Amino acid sequence: MTDRGNADRGQDAANAGATTRADLARAVQRKVGLSQTESAELVEQMLDQISVTLERGDGVKLSSFGTFKIRHKRERTGRNPKTGVEAAITPRRVLVFKASNQMKAKINGVEPTGDDDED
Repeated sequence: MTDRGNADRGQDAANAGATTRADLARAVQRKVGLSQTESAELVEQMLDQISVTLERGDGVKLSSFGTFKIRHKRERTGRNPKTGVEAAITPRRVLVFKASNQMKAKINGVEPTGDDDED
């Protein structure tokens, strides 16, 4: 998002190339013209709204970007690969993201087809 990489800011290699909240706020500031504080608040409010919606168990669909959904996983028996000992894996909810067809086309350098109704 920015001209300088995360490595230039002293972050570890695992985060190199990752866009941060601060990067998003700076982009909003540049494109929309809000102050740095207002831009950071806007980004935070958007992320909070997405989080609240997902916590309720509802999905979030961002056109031309993708869909976040909560998947319910049932209890199952797993096995420790090292020891072979079986263990119960408790039921849980997991977050799933599915990129839109347009996003898939963009990251693969292909012209988007405009067909983005796939769930």
